[in-house]
Amino acid sequence: MFYTYILYSKSINKYYVGHTSDLEKRFERHGKDKSKFTGQCNDWELIKYVEYESKSEAIKLELKIKKRGIKRYIEDIK
Repeated sequence: MFYTYILYSKSINKYYVGHTSDLEKRFERHGKDKSKFTGQCNDWELIKYVEYESKSEAIKLELKIKKRGIKRYIEDIK
């Protein structure tokens, strides 16, 4: 299975979207990463995920969300 997921950090008031085949491990890595964006803080919350059978489907949704804007996408699905 593959996942498209959205994270939120209250401390920096930012969202992050990505895709992975192992949601639990990837979420853990975001908390430990020293990457440019997610390494800015360690209070990321998983607020939404969608499960797919193929990687290409997960990537398509990730790109759709990025194009729309994460915050607008979340508002649209509420």
